[in-house]
Amino acid sequence: MTKLRILVSLHSFQNDFQVAQAQAAEQVARKLGVQVEIVSAQDDAVNQSTQLLKAVQSQKESRPDAIVLEPVGSTALPQVAKAAHSIGVGWAVLNRRPEYLAELRNRGTAPAFAISADHEEIGRVQGRQFAALLPRGGSVLYIEGPSHSSSARERTAGMLEMKPANIQITTLKANWTAESAVKAILSWMKLATAQHAAIDLVAAQDDTMAMGARKAFEQLASGSERERWLNLPFTGCDGQPATGQLWVKDKSLAATIYIAPLTGKAIEILAAAIQGGIQPPEHTLTKPVSIPALEALAPWKS
Repeated sequence: MTKLRILVSLHSFQNDFQVAQAQAAEQVARKLGVQVEIVSAQDDAVNQSTQLLKAVQSQKESRPDAIVLEPVGSTALPQVAKAAHSIGVGWAVLNRRPEYLAELRNRGTAPAFAISADHEEIGRVQGRQFAALLPRGGSVLYIEGPSHSSSARERTAGMLEMKPANIQITTLKANWTAESAVKAILSWMKLATAQHAAIDLVAAQDDTMAMGARKAFEQLASGSERERWLNLPFTGCDGQPATGQLWVKDKSLAATIYIAPLTGKAIEILAAAIQGGIQPPEHTLTKPVSIPALEALAPWKS
């Protein structure tokens, strides 16, 4: 029996969650006997579209049976999706719920579905963490993902919904990497408003950005100022065992949120759907988990 061939397209390999996505894909592929190819879009939506279109238009003997896509840009490549599905290539979208899925599912038999972390719930959990760490209220310096990312927007919405009214938010933008968070913090510190900001907690929408923020404050010239910032609680999201969970254990982070990698689940669903000739549910959500548990989080003391 010919092995199923699945192409997995990720943002990059510069983020701990993207690395975890790649590892999960490889592990599940080995378990199921699936041939998997993992490619990086290098954080470029045009490059991602070009890579996938080339794969779809290749000769049948080298064409993937299915594609797992974590979109870089604000869209989930609708034209590539339609081209793939029209020739029977399965299509799984991570961390988006594109409107075109219903059309694909109505027009063909190849599996087409989305699987996402519940990003609004991730934001709610983070808002609850703020409340536990700052029961008397305070100010949070909050590092968001890029504006085009629906995941970032949904996490912010959930956080704002759940945070107590006595906690104020100052928002910076970064791009899901430690380096981008370093730049965002260093740029912000040059502003006059930053010099007088009474920040009580530094939070980011992923762990690598939270650690990038720590690195930026470590670079500050003034020893006393550096110590003041580094004594604050830092929180993030993703919570992978070798990164976020480890940083909580060594006290670099006060808390994180575990988000299960999605690629393995997507490959399992695709393999079952293709081999069984079934159409899976259109959308599946995974649930986040606070680390430490919310009830174990105590008010922060520097």
